[in-house]
Amino acid sequence: MLDPAMPTQLQTPNSLYLGASDSTDRKILEVGVAWLDRQQAFDCVRQALVREKQTRIAFLNANNANITIANRKYREALEGFLVLPDGFGLDLASRALYSKPFPDNLNGTDFVPGLFAYLVKPKRIALIGAQPDVLAEATRLFKRATPWHEFFAVSDGYFDRDSSGAVLDRLAALKPDIVLVGMGSPMQELWISEHVRSEHGKVIIGVGALFDFVSETMPRAPAVVRKLRSEWLFRLFCEPRRLWIRYIIGNPLFLLRILRQKLTLRRAASSWGDHEGQRE
Repeated sequence: MLDPAMPTQLQTPNSLYLGASDSTDRKILEVGVAWLDRQQAFDCVRQALVREKQTRIAFLNANNANITIANRKYREALEGFLVLPDGFGLDLASRALYSKPFPDNLNGTDFVPGLFAYLVKPKRIALIGAQPDVLAEATRLFKRATPWHEFFAVSDGYFDRDSSGAVLDRLAALKPDIVLVGMGSPMQELWISEHVRSEHGKVIIGVGALFDFVSETMPRAPAVVRKLRSEWLFRLFCEPRRLWIRYIIGNPLFLLRILRQKLTLRRAASSWGDHEGQRE
């Protein structure tokens, strides 16, 4: 029987399937997040590319974690994904609940280009999302950075979600190894969960605003700011009107929810201790 004194640790079907059975997931609010370093995560994708079962990957940050509380469909969809930790907020949560941060910050903006460089065998990679010009430029720059892979701009992100047949038909015809879907969360994860099947790709990754960053449509924070894990401050400075609710209200709300989760675990541990004392 599990000891309630310990935070809930999960072994999701995806983590076991990917060969990460020695790494239990950590539950952050309502989501199991993989306890993997960068090399282990890269290895997971490499293993998934030679297996028959499709693998779906998502990234969880403080904002997305907040969304899972109010959006049950999104929360349930993530149960079918290998979820990787993104950002300083997840590290704070992990420290609070598990006494140490995640092994690595696996944000998609750095993880995906790093993955392409890591995969030395040529792959077929399909891109869906963003504005048409942004998508085209991101595709071009991906090709320039890792020319041994083939990149295909399948569709921008503004097609009718209820009429996804044409996009899915293109994917099925391409038979890609990896599909990047950049529609933002929770839309991209819900679309993947509802529409994407095994014939559409081996590894499906929800990448958010990755194409905007790769195309330099959206600037990234200077390296020193990223090293300090404060890129969110840079983004808030660049887009205050769009992002102030996410960061000024959302970040404290996320930390409050983590505190509530920690207190719940402590009460469970106390109750467990009292129960064990009565048994003795």
